[in-house]
Amino acid sequence: MTAALVVALAVLVPVLLTRLGEEESAQDTGLAAVVSYDDLPVDHVDGDVDYEQSPPVGGPHADEWLDCGVYDAPVPEENLVHDLEHGTVVITHDPELAAEEVERLAVLLPDNGILAPHPEQGAPVVVTVWGRQLELEGADDTRLPLFLDQYGAGETAPEPFASCAGGTADPTGGASAT
Repeated sequence: MTAALVVALAVLVPVLLTRLGEEESAQDTGLAAVVSYDDLPVDHVDGDVDYEQSPPVGGPHADEWLDCGVYDAPVPEENLVHDLEHGTVVITHDPELAAEEVERLAVLLPDNGILAPHPEQGAPVVVTVWGRQLELEGADDTRLPLFLDQYGAGETAPEPFASCAGGTADPTGGASAT
């Protein structure tokens, strides 16, 4: 019994300390507004999914993912969530965002990233990785590079470091990456 308790504590304590450290680090760097979502399903599904968040942060998704890059039209959420599963950084923006701001976002976009307009979000810019999301005031919001530094390496994803490279560039016949 004592050995089992020691083993359980040896496994549980580091996990809890890691999560606490992540939360404290996020607060220390100005990322207190990052919203976390845990225990998201990773099922592949056919058809549309009704996501609770807009843009989505994870959950059931399409078999096919999107290729990395900048999209000039909204992309299917089900494909985008597959990218999140791969550790991709997704930056979405209000379709009415000024072209100069979209260009600034494109410059900040990591190689393993997707930038696309998203008509149904509550902020001008939203940055998302699997299970983490932050609403931003615009392309010059100082929290964007902080978020990318903290979460942009794919470590929150179920399939970290799988990349968006090699995905489809045109799942709908209308959106295309540049």
